[in-house]
Amino acid sequence: MNNSPSPTLPDEASSDREAIDGLGGLIDALLRQPRRIIHRLRDETAGPVTSSLLMIAVGFVAIYGVIVGSFSGGGQWWAAPVKIAAGLVITGAICLPSLYIFAGLSGSTARFGEVTGALGGVLALQGLLLLGFAPVAWLFSQSTASVATMGFLHLVFWCVAVRFGVRFLMTALEQWGLKGRAGIRIWVAIFLLVSLQMTAALRPLVGTASTLLPQEKKFFVGHWLDWLSTRQP
Repeated sequence: MNNSPSPTLPDEASSDREAIDGLGGLIDALLRQPRRIIHRLRDETAGPVTSSLLMIAVGFVAIYGVIVGSFSGGGQWWAAPVKIAAGLVITGAICLPSLYIFAGLSGSTARFGEVTGALGGVLALQGLLLLGFAPVAWLFSQSTASVATMGFLHLVFWCVAVRFGVRFLMTALEQWGLKGRAGIRIWVAIFLLVSLQMTAALRPLVGTASTLLPQEKKFFVGHWLDWLSTRQP
């Protein structure tokens, strides 16, 4: 990555301006020093940094998807990771414009490219946390036959991952002049709803079905209630 200097941000420490070397350095910064990434999102390295964050997100989520697919095996070995990775990208693309609008309304000075980079950080951190949960998910996928149990476990892991991803987003936007959190909280609710609807739009993710994608439209709550009533995936 290009290590040329970038603009100084408010309340920025000298350590925030340290160079980030390669994907390994980016992952380390994401976990330990997110302000180093935030600093880079405002200079000429922003494009490569954003691309790398998205690559981390898609790659790690796809790996977690393999674990999800291992519960049912068969075609789910490849279908689950493809669907989950695609769902992550589509969710991000759908929610990006509203994030930019709410960030602006909340006082942030971030430009669209910087907001894109911040969202990339959210998704990358989600992928990283899910990768960390993967061994636990694999253990349960091999020791239980309950689709409901596995679905609930994956949902818990995903919620934890989103929580930490949102913390990265808040850190970035506050660094870029955010004056209030109400608008971003509304956006987080939108992001959660879109993500959950993706679980219905791309079903089945856990378990199997006669078709690769659903043949009927359903709200995610309706899908869950229908499944619980019939005890079928």
